[in-house]
Amino acid sequence: MDRAFSCPYHSAVNYDESIDWLYSTQNFGIKLGLENTKRLLGEFSLLPLPEGMKVIHVAGTNGKGSVCSFAERILRDAGVTTGLFTSPHLVTFRERIRVCGEMIPEADVARILTEIHEHIADWKAHPTFFEISLVLAMQHFQEKNCEVAILETGMGGRLDSTNAIPANVSVITPIGLDHQQWLGDTIREIAGEKAGILKPDTPVIAGDLHPEARDVVGRRALALGIPYIEAHPLPEDWKLGLSGSHQRGNAALAVEAACRVEEDRLTRDGIRDSLAKANWPGRFQIIEDRFVLDGAHNAEAAEMLRETWRENFPEKKAHLIFGAADSKDVAGIFRELLPILQSVTFVPIKSERRFSTDEMKAALIEAGAADLPTASKGSLAEALEKASTPTLVAGSLFLVGETLGILQEKNFEVSLQ
Repeated sequence: MDRAFSCPYHSAVNYDESIDWLYSTQNFGIKLGLENTKRLLGEFSLLPLPEGMKVIHVAGTNGKGSVCSFAERILRDAGVTTGLFTSPHLVTFRERIRVCGEMIPEADVARILTEIHEHIADWKAHPTFFEISLVLAMQHFQEKNCEVAILETGMGGRLDSTNAIPANVSVITPIGLDHQQWLGDTIREIAGEKAGILKPDTPVIAGDLHPEARDVVGRRALALGIPYIEAHPLPEDWKLGLSGSHQRGNAALAVEAACRVEEDRLTRDGIRDSLAKANWPGRFQIIEDRFVLDGAHNAEAAEMLRETWRENFPEKKAHLIFGAADSKDVAGIFRELLPILQSVTFVPIKSERRFSTDEMKAALIEAGAADLPTASKGSLAEALEKASTPTLVAGSLFLVGETLGILQEKNFEVSLQ
């Protein structure tokens, strides 16, 4: 069944072997549905949830990771034992699963994946990479006695594996056009998939949604008879650890969600201080005043990136290093970024689903920037070596992750925490 893994799987398997096996399950592709996840969670005694564990479930198009990061930091600083499950990772798989801010140890990854591998060896419907990753996370959270698990959907919501887990509060971040091949071609269709995480007896906290998305989510909440909550704006003098005015909306969602699962240990001053310390790598991450890394991969995220750049570098334009997956609206991304760009270097991402240099050039011309200076590099390392200051790396979290890895090797001060 696991052809990519040729040697017998045994209890002494190491981290690299276990991760190789996990990645081999990507051959099974993306399968939207909850049957496998529910079965695996149940057989590992993870459903019903461990006694005392609460769950914050976050879906949306933009800002999911930031909301999760803010909420986790608020709760952790208040003394709550937190589990955080996010995707994708930037440099190491272990970033996806954290307890109280610490990445899951390699030994725990190897041990739990070994148990999962042995357990599913005879299954006809093989679980996917994401399904197995979620079960790995929940098992780790149970072993560490996590009081609150914060789960970011991978894609969509209704049929996302994380939706197999009952939540105490649901969060919907701003919704835009993304993953249309799976979720639908309109805001209304995509919002319907995201709103699929809403459940009876579980309040939903909604961000600043597009009117059509607000209508869909609101109607779903009404049909379920659950509260539809819009987060209160933060006090104007509160500082955030993440750059960009749009992060104030994400932080407000996180505050509301955290307060719904924990009341006794949270204080106004504690929440304020936690928001100022929050960090989320790859989201307008400034490295030694030379590089700015942002995973903006759709037009809405690019618009927020443009405004955040202007807030931080009002007198400067960016040299952009860009690469993207072939499912993205690259012309739309370029249209939003053009006002802050002085030049673009194209670097294809390391993925089979990547735009070629010629395709990215065509998208730039379609966006109305035929005269913008451009260059093409065969490797990201070469593009970074020749980069001027300030350089913006954007278009894909794959590209951002590869950049972080290269900069780490070159002894730049890089944080993944």
